[in-house]
Amino acid sequence: MSNNIVHIVRCKKTYRCLKCGLCKGAGKNLQVLTGAFSINKQPSSGWQEEEIMKRKNLIAVLLTAAMTMTMLGGCGSTGDKTVKAETTEATEGTESADTEAGTEKEGGKLRVGMECAYAPFNWTQDEPTTPNGSKAVPIYGTDYYAYGYDVAVAQKLADEMGMELEIHKVEWSSIGISMDAGDYDCIIAGMGRTAEREMSYSFTDPYYYRDNCIVVKKDGPYASVKGLSELAGTGCKVTTQLGTGWIPLLDQIEGAETGSNYETTSECFMAVSNGVADLCIIDVPTAESALLTNTDLAIIKFDENDTFTGDEEMVNVCIATRKDDTELRDKLQDAMTAIGWNDKTVMDELMNEVIGEQPAAN
Repeated sequence: MSNNIVHIVRCKKTYRCLKCGLCKGAGKNLQVLTGAFSINKQPSSGWQEEEIMKRKNLIAVLLTAAMTMTMLGGCGSTGDKTVKAETTEATEGTESADTEAGTEKEGGKLRVGMECAYAPFNWTQDEPTTPNGSKAVPIYGTDYYAYGYDVAVAQKLADEMGMELEIHKVEWSSIGISMDAGDYDCIIAGMGRTAEREMSYSFTDPYYYRDNCIVVKKDGPYASVKGLSELAGTGCKVTTQLGTGWIPLLDQIEGAETGSNYETTSECFMAVSNGVADLCIIDVPTAESALLTNTDLAIIKFDENDTFTGDEEMVNVCIATRKDDTELRDKLQDAMTAIGWNDKTVMDELMNEVIGEQPAAN
C-alpha cells in the first residue's frame, strides 16, 4: 500500500498530489477541497518521519494561505457574481412560484360540497354517465359519481371559470361545518338562503327558484286536502328534513303531531309510505322526483290563499361560500351572469331534464 495522501489543495484548472509538489496554479486560484490526508501505517525510518513532519508543516501553511485567499476572494468580483447568481436563482424561483400560484388561482379546482342524496338536485350513481348520456362527476375519494341539477349547474360554472369541478359528498347536518373546516370551498346543494344562514355564510343570487308542497299517501285520509287550514285540529303526524327551512313551517299546522325529522328526504318519503308520518313538507322538484319510484304517494300544492307564510326563504336556492370568502362568491356570481343563469324558464328546463335522467335507485 503506497502513501495515500488525499488531494486537499487544488487549482481551478488542475490539481496534483502534494506528495509531488505544489500545484502549478497555486496563488490566487488556490482553493481548499474538503477531505483529510493520511499516510500508510508501515514502519518508517527516522528520515521518513522527518520528511512526513515537513510535509505536514507544508500542508498547514498551504491550508492557511488558501483559507486567507478564499476569504479575501469573497469580497471581490467572484463573490459578487456568486451573490448575483444566487439572487437571480431566488428571484426566478419566486417568479416561478408566483406563476404557479397564479395559474392555480386562474384555473384550479372548484371544490363543491353536497349530499349526493337529494334528488333531483343531487344524487349518487355507479356509472359515469346518466341513462340519457349526460356526464356525471366523480365523487372525491370514492368510486361513485354524482349528478343532478346542482352538479349540472356547478359544471357550467366551473367551465365558465376555467376550473375543474370536484364534488365532495357530505351529510346535510354537517355541510356547513365541513366547508368552514376547509374540506371544500362552496355549497351547491339545493340550499335555501335564509336570514339565519346569511349570518354564517355568503350567498350568490338564486340559481333556482322552487315552490313548496306537502306529500301524503295517495289513498290516505289527507289525499283530498286543498289548503293549510283543512289540516288544523286533525292531529296529523308531520315530518321534514333536518336542518332545513321547512322545520319552522311544521308549527303552522295547528294541532299537528311533530315527531321525528330525518337526515335525508328519502327517509321522509319512506316515513309517509310506511305510515310513520301522515305528511312531509318538501319542495316540488324533490317530491316529483320521489314519485317516480314511490307511486303510492301524492303531491299537494296548497291554494295560494291558504298556504304557509314566511316560506319565501326556502324558495330562493343559492350557492353558499364561507362568510369571508366574498372573492369566490363574487367569482361564482360573475360566472352565473356570464352564462345568463338568472332566467327561471331556463332553470326549470334543466330541472325537468335532470328529473328524467335520474336512475331508478334514486
